Amino acid sequence: MKKKEPAINAAYIRSILKTVHWVKRNMLAANDYNPNKVTRANLDLLRQSIIVNGWTLPIVVRPNYTIIDGYHRWLVAGEEPLKTALKDEVPVVVVKHDSEVRNIYGTVTHNRARGTHLLEPMKAIVKRLKAASVPVSEICRQLGMRAEEVFRLSEMTREDFLELMVKDREYSRATYITKT
Repeated sequence: MKKKEPAINAAYIRSILKTVHWVKRNMLAANDYNPNKVTRANLDLLRQSIIVNGWTLPIVVRPNYTIIDGYHRWLVAGEEPLKTALKDEVPVVVVKHDSEVRNIYGTVTHNRARGTHLLEPMKAIVKRLKAASVPVSEICRQLGMRAEEVFRLSEMTREDFLELMVKDREYSRATYITKT
């Protein structure tokens, strides 16, 4: 027999966002089970995202301020320039689960619900940015890509890509060195 889903408490769901508040970063602690790992490059991208877009997702914590979701946001908030700019504070929402199991579910479902980027939509994004004359260096910085990723996703010719990479740069003339 299929287990019946619990009733949705819409009032509770809506009330959570009303509880966003800023607390000192050092009040929070990591949980001991988060399976999500992020590269340094992605942490840098996350920091850049917060700088450009603002803090759009609060950190989800238990009443004792153990992090359920947002560990990496918490991590980059402790680095400059965010640490100083935010006065060492982070936004949190407190979620009161009735069990450790639900805390674990919260961590995993938050991570998995974010999904992954698909190839074709990313190609369309890069092409759109290039069509808007965004420099490759800016695309790389803002999207956390390497130049070769932009090249692959944009489907431009190698020659066009190399021309774009050296545009607006000055280089010294190459000279041959010969043995005498």
